[in-house]
Amino acid sequence: MVDSFVEAAPEDVGMSSAGLANVTRLVRDYVDEERLPGAACLVARRGKVVHSVTYGDMDVERGKPVRPDTIFRIFSMTKPIASVALMRLYEEGRFQLDDPAATFIPELAGVKVFDGGTADDYRVRDPARPMTVRDLLTHTSGLASSGGTRSPVSELYRRAGVLGPGSEGTLADMVARLGTLPLRTDPGAEWIYGISTDLVGHLCEVISGLPFDRYLRERIFEPLGMVDTGFGVPAEKADRFAACYGPQEGSPRYRLIDDPATSAYLRPPTYFSGVGGLVSTAADYLRFCRMLANGGHLDGARVLGPRTLRLMAANHLPGGVDLTAMADFGGETKRQGQGFGLGLGVLLDQTVAQTIGTPGEIFWGGAASTAFFVTPAEDLIVIFLTQLRPSATYPALRRQLRATVYSSITD
Repeated sequence: MVDSFVEAAPEDVGMSSAGLANVTRLVRDYVDEERLPGAACLVARRGKVVHSVTYGDMDVERGKPVRPDTIFRIFSMTKPIASVALMRLYEEGRFQLDDPAATFIPELAGVKVFDGGTADDYRVRDPARPMTVRDLLTHTSGLASSGGTRSPVSELYRRAGVLGPGSEGTLADMVARLGTLPLRTDPGAEWIYGISTDLVGHLCEVISGLPFDRYLRERIFEPLGMVDTGFGVPAEKADRFAACYGPQEGSPRYRLIDDPATSAYLRPPTYFSGVGGLVSTAADYLRFCRMLANGGHLDGARVLGPRTLRLMAANHLPGGVDLTAMADFGGETKRQGQGFGLGLGVLLDQTVAQTIGTPGEIFWGGAASTAFFVTPAEDLIVIFLTQLRPSATYPALRRQLRATVYSSITD
């Protein structure tokens, strides 16, 4: 355990040291019971980090412990960053949320909707309405994924190499292939955890005129001082890159699935996936979360306006329903009592969600069991980083984390 991030005592910001000791115990238990190889967790309130723990190994095979500067695969925690990046262009008046996506991505202009059959023999029809930019930000675009729920459209994606973060080529190449494939549903009909955020990244490219990696670097990472966040791990930082594991029977309960010494992340990428392509550190993601908590600015750098963030953090699902009403696959959330904004999960009702929390909390997680949440009403930030795929291996972990943190608030 280390305290290199800690800036204040919990009691100074209305939290309990004894309560936050449960966060440390939770992390230790998961590692000591060999369910996770290692983890890092930060808790901040009122602008101060009040609890920090790193425990276990970032690379079990080499006996390398988790460090404060360990570089983790954040997978779907990329999505909020990509969404914030696109909304910077919204603030410039470069698009409106109800603009058809095909206005900027002409390959989508003639896209049809799957209307039955198999991947080898299927029917299509016209969509009920055009796909909009907001549909891409809210996962209601009708676009599917190559994984998740098995469907003929998912099979068509796999055959075409539309694989999200695992795709070859560039985002533009992906869009060209996507334009020949059907949507799984009408835009606005379902919440589908698919490849929508890769098109959010491509929109950033088209509208800004910059490659997505450069756009993120210049408009998000450099202003916020996120020095270790990117789509790959440069050679000089490879010694800080964590291994990634998957579950197995026996002891330990995980096995190596991506060796940091040979990982594809060490090679310069060409496909800059907004769905889940980034790596980051606890310190870097804390700076992103602090920007969210501060109404869009940090240390003199303004990324978004506070009203834009409030728009992003509102529930944009039709009729104000929760994800249960229209999600085919919940991804990183249990869905009940939880809505979805522009690239962010939103807690609507803690009694329906059956978890402690404060309405208005924004959150998301990643495929390697990572998670974050920011609660403006509590001025609270929590970041949890580890490396075990899939995140569904221990579905209670994020709810346990909420229980230990929220119950530590004393005011």
